[in-house]
Amino acid sequence: MTIDVHGHVTPPELLKRFPMPPSLGDIDGMVERKAALGITTTVVGSPVGAGTMLPVPGIDNYAQSADSLASFHDWVAETVRERAGRLAGYVYLNPLEGSAAVARAAELLALPEFVGLIVNSSVRGEFLDDPRSDEFFAMAAETGAPVLLHPPAVPVGASSVKAVGAIEHVARPCDITMGVAAILLAGRLRDFPGLKLIAPNAGGALALLAEKLDMAQRRDGVEGPPVSAQLRQIYVDTGTPSVTALRAAAEVFGPDRMLFGTDSPPLATPLDAALGAIAALGLSDEDTAKVLRGNAEQLFGLDSANELRRAS
Repeated sequence: MTIDVHGHVTPPELLKRFPMPPSLGDIDGMVERKAALGITTTVVGSPVGAGTMLPVPGIDNYAQSADSLASFHDWVAETVRERAGRLAGYVYLNPLEGSAAVARAAELLALPEFVGLIVNSSVRGEFLDDPRSDEFFAMAAETGAPVLLHPPAVPVGASSVKAVGAIEHVARPCDITMGVAAILLAGRLRDFPGLKLIAPNAGGALALLAEKLDMAQRRDGVEGPPVSAQLRQIYVDTGTPSVTALRAAAEVFGPDRMLFGTDSPPLATPLDAALGAIAALGLSDEDTAKVLRGNAEQLFGLDSANELRRAS
């Protein structure tokens, strides 16, 4: 029994409007493929709301109306209800948008279909160390909702990278790295101690930068516990094909902070390979069970009782 904390779905009308992978609309196919391998539940959402992760001239993912986002979340909730126990939902918002967006997200979190928040690790080139994110972090800490810090469609530095593949598989993990580092160095975990942050893609390069983060902290005179120690408060998902990166994550973040995630759909990495990468880490049976299910059960409240509650 395995929980995947990182999957994406898209309404049919958006698939018609934007050039996105068709797998984002094949929800039943996704559920069946995962179930065949023992992946029983996937937490799904969109890192762009009613937008698109592929660059489209004239489309600004952060210019969505409240009505369009409400319609999108209505569809996500219905999709989760129709597959109760198989899916759970993320609420999307722009964490720099202000009070109204934060209040709408908090209302959605009160619904049983939604178990977490999904936001971008940077917004229009700005990281979440900006004071405008204070209301968002306060709400996330107060509700206890896990926050998946997903890279945006246009990560920092994308304008300097010409190949789409390099943007997807190099620039976005770098955005995760820099975005989480900015949050830690800004003292967000100190100011909002209830935060539950998830860095996807095994945390980008954070596992390799612990000592460097401490040097940056000392250089800038940032108060608080060493950033390297704060890394143990960050959750990471396993959505990377690199076993080397996963081993580093297990050492730096610890098995108690690792969550099985595939980024599928749309990522086409074979699901059996994603499961095999966890087996290749050589963790104890107890720690392997935590990575595959136990940590997510505890973090998202996805134990059997809650699954039955949502199903009813």
